[in-house]
Amino acid sequence: MYRFLLSRQWVILTLVGLVLIPVMIKLGFWQYHRHEHRVAQNQLIADNLHATPVPVTDLTAPGRTLPRDDMWRRVTASGTYDTRHEVVVRQRTAADEKTIGYYVLTPLVLDHGPRKGTTVLVNRGWIAAGNDLTRFPDVPAAPKGRVTVTGRMMADETTEGSGIKDKRGLPDRQVMLINSERQAEALHRPVLGGYIEQSAPQPPGGTPELVPEPDHDSIGPHMAYAVQWWLFAAAVPVGWFVLVRRERKDRLAAAEGADSAESAPAEPLSRTVASTE
Repeated sequence: MYRFLLSRQWVILTLVGLVLIPVMIKLGFWQYHRHEHRVAQNQLIADNLHATPVPVTDLTAPGRTLPRDDMWRRVTASGTYDTRHEVVVRQRTAADEKTIGYYVLTPLVLDHGPRKGTTVLVNRGWIAAGNDLTRFPDVPAAPKGRVTVTGRMMADETTEGSGIKDKRGLPDRQVMLINSERQAEALHRPVLGGYIEQSAPQPPGGTPELVPEPDHDSIGPHMAYAVQWWLFAAAVPVGWFVLVRRERKDRLAAAEGADSAESAPAEPLSRTVASTE
């Protein structure tokens, strides 16, 4: 009674199930690896945010690409701000992750250590965009004189890594990406690779609004998605077996009904004639 499995309909259904099982298992492992990556990144962020700050020159140098393990490391830098070459970074969100505005990016010229005279970029925080996007916005003045900044070390932004298109022809002193190499070309002097995302001191009046720490508590839904895909994979053979049992039961019932109809005795002809009279 299982010959129906050789029918076209059941062959196709079985093949589809055999294809879906490994695909769903693979999708489950893909989500699981994303979960592992998120957990590892959260641990890296937490460790680096709680590490003792080090001089920025310990982690980077002009033209150097910041290693992933040094991302979010707390660093310090001392020097004077070069506000004449300050720029704003377009299309950035405030801490509420909704309001669009600018990041204020100010070069800081180091005044001591082995890299004295070298520049490091400092993201001083977020400001509102205002109404006229074609002009340089009103930016809260950077502190004058010698300052010491503490912040998180960040890698240069690229279109590939951020998904932000590096548009040309922007208004004066406006950029799309925070990139030390681009700023070194504009400044015509060495700039340390990466940039500092300022966390202290707090600016007067709270503006610019300091960029909040990255989320390193949430692990996201990836583990739940992985389990979901694996349950789907397990459900395919179970569902196939249930359908096969149901099909067999229906075919047996149909066959028994046909046998009963064939074995039922025929009504005598005389009785039929008598009933018509």
